[in-house]
Amino acid sequence: MVKTTETGTITKLDTELRRGVLVIAVLSRLRTSQYGYSLRQALSEQGMPIEEGTLYPLLRRLEDQGLLASDWRIEEGPPRRYYTMSPKGKRLYEELIETWRALIATMDRLLD
Repeated sequence: MVKTTETGTITKLDTELRRGVLVIAVLSRLRTSQYGYSLRQALSEQGMPIEEGTLYPLLRRLEDQGLLASDWRIEEGPPRRYYTMSPKGKRLYEELIETWRALIATMDRLLD
């Protein structure tokens, strides 16, 4: 949910929080092969909308880092580049899940 104030402060902070979790969000959907548009839709359906101008550079960066593998496929419609986690990406994803859960537990304690 995007919030607005006169200064836009909450909106900016919301954007920063979302930006901080994009990698784990993207990796969570790439446990199975997805092409860019289907990935955007899957994220949006779960409440994590992402702009094309953010998603595609992120996918390229993750692939350059060896966290994703991609291949071109011609299925119904035009050729599409499908992405999936590489073995290195799967290891990082598992580590990020542990870190995320620890962070949630810490924040829950702080917020109570």
